[in-house]
Amino acid sequence: MTVHRLSLEILNAMEGAVGQNGIAVEPAGMAKYLGDWAGDYRGDALAVLRPGSVGEVQALMRLCSELRLGVIPQGGNTGLVSGAIDSKGGLVVVSLERLNSIRQIDAENFTLRADAGCVLQTIRDACEAQECLFPLALGAQGSCQIGGNAASNAGGVNVLRYGMARDLILGLEVVLADGELWNGFSGLRKNNSGYDLKQLFIGSEGTLGIITGVEVKLFPKPARAETAYFGLTSFEAAVALFNRARRDCSDLISAFEIIGSECIELARLIDPGMTAPVSAPVQVLIELSSGPSIDLNGLLAGFLADAIENGLVTDAVLATSSAQARSFWAIREGLVEGQAKRGYHVRTDLSVKISDIPALIEQARRFVANEHPGWIPLAYGHAGDGNIHFNVLPPLDLGASGVRARGAEVTAGLYDIAVNLGGSISAEHGIGRSRRKEFWAGLSPTHRRMVTALKMALDPKGLMNPGCLLPSTETFP
Repeated sequence: MTVHRLSLEILNAMEGAVGQNGIAVEPAGMAKYLGDWAGDYRGDALAVLRPGSVGEVQALMRLCSELRLGVIPQGGNTGLVSGAIDSKGGLVVVSLERLNSIRQIDAENFTLRADAGCVLQTIRDACEAQECLFPLALGAQGSCQIGGNAASNAGGVNVLRYGMARDLILGLEVVLADGELWNGFSGLRKNNSGYDLKQLFIGSEGTLGIITGVEVKLFPKPARAETAYFGLTSFEAAVALFNRARRDCSDLISAFEIIGSECIELARLIDPGMTAPVSAPVQVLIELSSGPSIDLNGLLAGFLADAIENGLVTDAVLATSSAQARSFWAIREGLVEGQAKRGYHVRTDLSVKISDIPALIEQARRFVANEHPGWIPLAYGHAGDGNIHFNVLPPLDLGASGVRARGAEVTAGLYDIAVNLGGSISAEHGIGRSRRKEFWAGLSPTHRRMVTALKMALDPKGLMNPGCLLPSTETFP
């Protein structure tokens, strides 16, 4: 049953759990929690609750369970699929932003424990001060939170070498739907004792419980890093270059980014003076990193010479300083910001086999040109892990009333192309609310049955982030 307002008695009970500064019910106080950074989604809530301890999270969940009141767990609210924003109302948002401490850094065992609300950049900086590396890196790292990274199984630029968030997490602490606390910390890298319960919550997008603490793997801080920016004639050449790089540079590759030249103008919306180091239809950004004893510069220079000799690369620039390397990365980061600055656009997060990347981009470009003339396709992505962000900009003269309807048609067509290639509609952004119907429709009956059983076992009242990822429990088949 939908709740339209909270009684004074309930509000007092919630305030008693989190304190006067831990609750907001007025529009001004709730505003920043009810919209996404890109401006694509706007939501509603009965209240925003900001617990300051794990015990307060437990108290809130016990209260919400008693009231059968739905809860939206929220981290840094940097998601792109409306996973932490609901437009229907009748729910409460539980923000983890006040649970923001690093609990422990164990440099000897290369582990870290942190509250779920700890900002990713804070964690990365603290690790660097201990000569360690936490390799999860993404554009929103200055505001996204580690609990949200776990709940969404975040990816980023270093997936190729270090894996997704799922591969970096050793343990979780989770408050369940009834308020009970599960402590899954151990600090162990190998623990083959039955079901790996933490994996249930990684990528669950807050639908099974509220992550309150995260334990992650650390790595030695690289002593050397080398960055190069390559120009190529085609995406086929880019994939061939990646295959050669994997063989020649092995696991020293920390990033391999593909950028279609059409994306550069978007980066210039952020920095009008920005210039790509090369002029080519397809551009590749490669980063290698290692310990002090490896001649990375010689390795990268030799790889480049061989790639040019074999006709894979038409032009290239090797960064001669960290400042120049940062300027290369500013192009990749700026093109994302530039799209947001331009306004509404179709945003996808497609995944295919690496060998199918050229086909995905070619088919997607042809689809847009034939079915939606005037729309501008953009192709870029991590690529080395099969992840391509194929985004499409609407014509500037298209009225606001029709642009989102047309955008939905474009999105559906791009999803079909990826699925027909045996790929996924979500490589790293998750499902949220915006992709829920497509996700659920694509599951086999057996897959649906298993997902439903898991949801009902851990959240039988359907309180955890209802409407996100899965249909509401009332509509489960």
